[in-house]
Amino acid sequence: MRFLMCRPDYYNIEYEINPWMDVSKATKHQDAVNQWNILFKTLLSCGASIDLITPVKGYPDMVFTANAGLFYQNKMILPHFKFKERQGELPYYEKWFDQAGFQCWNKVDDHTPFFEGAGDALFAGEKLFVGFGFRSDQRFYEKAGYLDANKLIYCELIDPYYYHIDTCFCPLNDKLAIWYPSAFSPDSQTRMQKEIELIAVSENEAKRFACNAVVIDKHVVLPDDCPLISSLLEQRGFQVHACKMDEFIKAGGACKCLTLRLDYDE
Repeated sequence: MRFLMCRPDYYNIEYEINPWMDVSKATKHQDAVNQWNILFKTLLSCGASIDLITPVKGYPDMVFTANAGLFYQNKMILPHFKFKERQGELPYYEKWFDQAGFQCWNKVDDHTPFFEGAGDALFAGEKLFVGFGFRSDQRFYEKAGYLDANKLIYCELIDPYYYHIDTCFCPLNDKLAIWYPSAFSPDSQTRMQKEIELIAVSENEAKRFACNAVVIDKHVVLPDDCPLISSLLEQRGFQVHACKMDEFIKAGGACKCLTLRLDYDE
């Protein structure tokens, strides 16, 4: 599996665009660098291939590459970030995709409904679970003619602390996923339960971003201090790798947020 990551050279909490962020609680830069490096090495040890985009000063959240796009049918779907603080990242990502040989499905302008990439769209086999409610606009999925409407599972997010679907839902394969049910509307909970087997994460471990995990075959890389879900995953035959992510949780992100998958076998 191939991923895109961005080193945390300029990562810090310089604004507040989700409930986790507090500008009075600055990140510890060296701790963030150390945690990122451990995640990077852990993913490599699990068999990942990792590309790097050069970080840009002035865009502290560029480290969260999950929002840079969505790889779909061998092309990239570009995001339209909701907040102006992140909108300036797009030209750098678009340039990287172009230089790396990725074609893009779409162009983004002020009229494009908001869409925040793989942070709000997760594959489970051929099904695509799409989040909306805080960052991504449901109209984006409805109007994107290149998405197969028959394979979209709409998931409404209702808790602002879980503002992207990848903060509260993680497919492990095409038949099994972990989730934090309370993050979703009742209708969405019912819809999701019909589509895939779901293992619930406790409230405490959801707050540790247990669902913000990277899955590489039978390896699951998630934040540390999540013993309950780790045990359940191990009982299902997965190998769990715990990484300290406290400096990134301060900004509302963790393992999955720091990666963008660049390939899928659809």
